[in-house]
Amino acid sequence: MVAYLRLLQFVKPYRFKLALAMIFMSLVAATNGLTAYIVKPVLDKIFFEKNAEMLYIIPFAVILLYLCKGIFEYLQAYLMGFVGQKVVNDIRNLVFDSLQRQPLSFFDKVPTGANISRVINDVNQVQTAITDSFTAVMKDAFSIFALIFVVFYRDWKLATVALVILPFSAYPIVSFGKKLRKISVNTQRTVARLTSFLHETITGQRIVKAFSMEEYENQRFKVENDNLFKINLKRYKIRALSHPVMEVLGGIAIGVVIWYGGRQIIAGHSTPGNFFSFTAALLMLYEPIKRLNKENHSIQQGLGASQRVFELIDREPEIIEKKDAVHLHRVQGIIEFKDVFFKYEDKMILKNVNLKINRNEVIAIVGQSGVGKTTLVNLIPRFYDIASGLIKIDDVDIRDVTLNSLRDNIALVTQDVILFNDTIKNNIAYGVEVDMAKIEEAARTAYAHEFITKLSKSYDTVVGEKGARLSGGQKQRIAIARALHKNAPILILDEATSSLDTVSELEVQKALENLMKGRTTIIIAHRLSTVMNADRIIVIDGGTIVQEGAHAQLIQADGPYKKLYDLQFRDNENKKIIKLGKRAKNE
Repeated sequence: MVAYLRLLQFVKPYRFKLALAMIFMSLVAATNGLTAYIVKPVLDKIFFEKNAEMLYIIPFAVILLYLCKGIFEYLQAYLMGFVGQKVVNDIRNLVFDSLQRQPLSFFDKVPTGANISRVINDVNQVQTAITDSFTAVMKDAFSIFALIFVVFYRDWKLATVALVILPFSAYPIVSFGKKLRKISVNTQRTVARLTSFLHETITGQRIVKAFSMEEYENQRFKVENDNLFKINLKRYKIRALSHPVMEVLGGIAIGVVIWYGGRQIIAGHSTPGNFFSFTAALLMLYEPIKRLNKENHSIQQGLGASQRVFELIDREPEIIEKKDAVHLHRVQGIIEFKDVFFKYEDKMILKNVNLKINRNEVIAIVGQSGVGKTTLVNLIPRFYDIASGLIKIDDVDIRDVTLNSLRDNIALVTQDVILFNDTIKNNIAYGVEVDMAKIEEAARTAYAHEFITKLSKSYDTVVGEKGARLSGGQKQRIAIARALHKNAPILILDEATSSLDTVSELEVQKALENLMKGRTTIIIAHRLSTVMNADRIIVIDGGTIVQEGAHAQLIQADGPYKKLYDLQFRDNENKKIIKLGKRAKNE
């Protein structure tokens, strides 16, 4: 009930329409009661007393009754549909909003497919509980009350005998409902795993096919799909059992009624019309009780899904703004790390980092894979929060300012370019108001305007999922144009050219030079050839800064940087020698 009452809190903004729907539901229930009630005059007045006047009045009354019932059913169905869809729309917006508030660490832990499943599958299950099932339950509840009134009005003794069985019908509703809710939670978790698996294999099809792993992935899918089948089979077992139980209970009630009612008629204490009116009401009463059991199954599934939905809605993000956080205006770009430590789960990634980056300075961060280069720069826009220490921009603690104003001062270009399945102009203007003059200027500066204008729809060309319709170099230049258009004073380049071929890299490098002008720039690079001209090079090893200085200074120092440099350029020389050897052999 707690979970369901919480779901019903979402109905409050639409309570007027809900109240109207409830009124029409009660009127539908009243027509059901009248349908049973009218059986007595039909039998007694027309068929037994043969009253000719009633032969015209009662059929007309029946037609009018069913016409009213149809109108009331339409109005209550439409109003409940409206309320239900609005509630589900609000919940889905709330779930997505909660997702957007989570830090990157959340997305590192939770698979993309699982999050998609919560927004789509789980909310759909909740929709059933709130709309279809709730409507059916309320309508049936009103009908039950109306029909109970009729049976007691017709014969309270017979009604008491018949309804002795009613409390027993609550047992399958409650008992089976609890089991179904547990099964529903397991079902949603399994669907989430299946959705995650599908997202992973579909987006990774190039690798699957390259390694001929189709059959392996088929087997993995079969295992997950079989798990879902087994869980669903348990649900159908309970549903299959609940119906016969309700049928048996109903049969007992009807049998008792026929026995007792027959005795009353034979003894002359009741009329056939009264008995059949009573029986019609009882049979009509049995149907909504049976439907209540069925709808309870759907409600329990929805409540099971709501647990997962509310888990996400209630999840407080680790990175939150202070209540008194101030707006950070456009900064000069002076960044300072003081005694910074960063822990990811139980592992300490960064240790005692002290670094000051001057305004418009270009620094490069180098080191072997996994030493914490990307982690270090991810701390500046507060994608993650530090364990201890202090990070300042223009002498202001970044934890004292609003997240939006902090991130408005930072532009990011990464190796794995993220473009949205939208037009080029909207990708360039992402997060900033669309201004075609500024978009084109940014594209020209990023050396992207020429290839964009050659596309079929120019700046209105849709780039496809993750920019699939563009080459690597083109995507990277769009990303650079996006950073240029944002015009932020701090620029982070995370392996921005590492995945490009030589020709594309030269084009992108020219664009990057334009982007870096007049900005504090932090470059993360694996290839040292791309960072030799940086004002300062920071060498990280084991999560701490072990060396810093200009390229020439670090080469002369004969430290970790020199070793990285020698290793890379020796490998390059070896590759050149091997290529020359192969060429000579072929000649």
